[in-house]
Amino acid sequence: MTVNIQTVHFEADNKLVDYVNKKLLRLDTFHDRIVTVEVYLKLDNVVHTIKDKIAEIKVHVPRQDYFVKCSSKSFEESFDKAMGSIINLIKRKKDKQAA
Repeated sequence: MTVNIQTVHFEADNKLVDYVNKKLLRLDTFHDRIVTVEVYLKLDNVVHTIKDKIAEIKVHVPRQDYFVKCSSKSFEESFDKAMGSIINLIKRKKDKQAA
């Protein structure tokens, strides 16, 4: 599984990158054929003083792509929401294939 983390409009510190990498390791338990995972961390509303933090996760498995986008006031919260959604998507798709 190849992991690519990109940040837009800011530089991520090591603590945030380590947090994301640690959480992404859980994906292997839900699907064993994941090829790549792309994570985009973005700041929205850069012109305003209140900035929304957006986390986008794109997971590629053979013949299937999953994409989720979530936003909140912190990157950790946005990423956790997106991670939960992507896990649900993967589970639902695997259940449909098994049936």
